Amino acid sequence: MSQTKGVKINDTTQQRLAALARIRDRSPHWLMCKAIETFLDREEYYEQEKREDMERWERYQVTGEAITHEKAAAWLENLAQGKVIACPK
Repeated sequence: MSQTKGVKINDTTQQRLAALARIRDRSPHWLMCKAIETFLDREEYYEQEKREDMERWERYQVTGEAITHEKAAAWLENLAQGKVIACPK
């Protein structure tokens, strides 16, 4: 179900939106919806990454398990050379 929401934008932003809509042959409404979707996708991804990082940090604090820099660097070097090997543990 769609709902109408009001958004106040200044004159400059309104003009920019109208100009881009003409260039892209899209409606200002379509551009605004696309912008909101893009913003939400990016921000939701950021929040997911942040949540996963916190889980990793909490797991490290509990277990103390970590991969040394040397092992990680060697693994990345292999990947850069096209050698796919298992992630170090």
